[in-house]
Amino acid sequence: MILLLQLILAHLIGDFLLQPTSWVKEKKRLKIAAPQLYLHVLVHGLLVFALTNSWKTALVLLSIHYLIDLAKLYFQQEKTERNWFFFDQLLHLLSLLVIWIIVENPPLQLAAYNQQRLLIYSTALVLISYPAALVLKQVLAIWSPSAEKDGEKTLANAGQYIGIIERILVFVFIVTNHWEAIGFLLAAKSVFRFGDLKRAKDRRLTEYILVGTLLSFGLAILTGMATLYLLGAAV
Repeated sequence: MILLLQLILAHLIGDFLLQPTSWVKEKKRLKIAAPQLYLHVLVHGLLVFALTNSWKTALVLLSIHYLIDLAKLYFQQEKTERNWFFFDQLLHLLSLLVIWIIVENPPLQLAAYNQQRLLIYSTALVLISYPAALVLKQVLAIWSPSAEKDGEKTLANAGQYIGIIERILVFVFIVTNHWEAIGFLLAAKSVFRFGDLKRAKDRRLTEYILVGTLLSFGLAILTGMATLYLLGAAV
């Protein structure tokens, strides 16, 4: 289990936290000739090595990640980009699972119990941050309302950061067994959003925000429950 968590954590950090948007655009434009593609897979390899202390595992995963990303760059089209996002992530996760099954045990096992708990928490927190924001963005893309009205300005990426903070708070409430605080947080968000929705008088916008909020809270709750389960299994 430790090795699998290490591989997932490396993937989340390398594919989301340490991959700038500019790299993604250059990879789509230059494909196999993009230096950013090779920097990206190198980052993955270094992350895997840093977490597992195994060059063999790092090189294998680096090669597989390169082939999957390359296939995505050449086969995805503008209309299928959203579908390829999910298919690409599925292939990466399946490759991590296969590597874990083949290797079976991590090469580095120092204080295995504490290390496993730390990896569980780290993986969960990384998952509900930027990776979750991108996944939810893709899921909600088909219902995305039109651009903001003239004269209504918002902070850059404010919604994304609000979502990340709220998911982290929900996660903390669950792992500390304070479920009642989730209801308070949801009510507080509803109060702040009520004025905007009342002024907008847009049913589609209301439904869009409601679906996004429920998905965000739901993902955080499921992650928190899964974390508690894994922590119990680690005892």
